[in-house]
Amino acid sequence: MSQASDFSHRKGVAFVSGGTGGIGSAIVRILAERGSDVVFTYRSSREAAEALAAGLTAEFADEGRLIRALRLDLGEERAVAAAVSGTAAELGGLHTLVHAAGPHVPMTHLSGVTPGAFRTQLDADAGGFFALAHPALPLLRESRGAVVAVTTVATRRFPVRDGLSAGPKGAVEAVARALAAEEGRYGVRVNCVAPGMLTDGTAARLIGSGELDDRALEITRRNTPLRRFGSALDVAEAVAFLASDRAGFITGQALGVDGGYSV
Repeated sequence: MSQASDFSHRKGVAFVSGGTGGIGSAIVRILAERGSDVVFTYRSSREAAEALAAGLTAEFADEGRLIRALRLDLGEERAVAAAVSGTAAELGGLHTLVHAAGPHVPMTHLSGVTPGAFRTQLDADAGGFFALAHPALPLLRESRGAVVAVTTVATRRFPVRDGLSAGPKGAVEAVARALAAEEGRYGVRVNCVAPGMLTDGTAARLIGSGELDDRALEITRRNTPLRRFGSALDVAEAVAFLASDRAGFITGQALGVDGGYSV
């Protein structure tokens, strides 16, 4: 089976949270390229979501691919459950769940983060992931499907001022491992992809905001064995692999896509 048909034999759709982000949109595209219908969520970027859905629908018109954008706030538990179950009921099931949503997280020392701010971020990251995964479990049991969460390499090698992001994403990884242990008997696999420094996505926002200056970028580059930064496509490739049958004996893992930064 070629990569282009990784998902063409799977019933139902892939459901991707955060589809308009740099990483999320790359994931939506690669899943469509590999043969999957895709429903992706966005919270506020309506124009970007509609443009992505329309562009990919036109690009894959000959294959009859369905690409749909869905506005969703992961903090609204009932709405999330309804979106997941409703999508599966309408479109014939769910074979893959990808959590790629995440707001911009400022870089600051933890001493400057209030407990309230940390609690909010923890709920947004770990709470949002669980709110998405929980209603998907019975559907993924039916399809013997896969869950992939996008986290961060900072859970392995901590960059100073990244605790507000790394802490909650570490919780996501812990929940993913727990789900892998509990759901494996139903054929459900759960893994994470942990990006390092990228040229797009959150890293691009940090660079654009000045929170990462040239000196910080050079230090990070020197600490990366490949001496360069990655891209959203690198992360999307890893997500697509872990969601596919090619990774059929892999679960409970967090794959660092970081140029060796975590070595």
